[in-house]
Amino acid sequence: MAVSAQTTNNDARAETSGLAKATFAGGCFWCMQPAFDGLPGVVSTQAGYTGGHKENPTYEEVCDGTTGHAESVEVTYDPKKISYRKLLDVYWHNIDPTVVDQQFCDEGNQYRTAIFFHDAEQQREALASKAELEKTKPFSGPIVTEIVPASTFYPAEDYHQQYCRTHAISYGIYRYNCGRDQRLRELWGAAAGGH
Repeated sequence: MAVSAQTTNNDARAETSGLAKATFAGGCFWCMQPAFDGLPGVVSTQAGYTGGHKENPTYEEVCDGTTGHAESVEVTYDPKKISYRKLLDVYWHNIDPTVVDQQFCDEGNQYRTAIFFHDAEQQREALASKAELEKTKPFSGPIVTEIVPASTFYPAEDYHQQYCRTHAISYGIYRYNCGRDQRLRELWGAAAGGH
């Protein structure tokens, strides 16, 4: 049964400009934002929080794990230049889809993996890409990533936006110590993402 996604003001603005939104949770949003930045057809990315119950959550509240939100990235893209399926492919190869409520060194529901679809077509594409991966994945574990309707996306504080650029040294140390790239290579081999 198809579930209709809630439309936000950002969705409406994107539709009128010919752009679209895609929303993904893949653990620390510092690490997910650069996975999409620079892709031809991606207009912008924004780190934030979604999937929970608290309005206007702060980083500290989300980190406490009590808001239900996941650290996420919202991608604004031009569907004439990049397909949603391509974005899904980039997403899968930048996460560990085999664990629940954890990504690499970060643990808790706020670090879960999820694809937040904005319409029935995105839902169909996400489900199809997951089914395809189940058949072709180079690892043995099941894929536990959620595919759920998008809800209100709350942008993270300015400090967190483009953290990989504004705090390049501390970001690099965090990413290395968290074991993200090592685990991605174990899972995906040469197809692993990473920035």
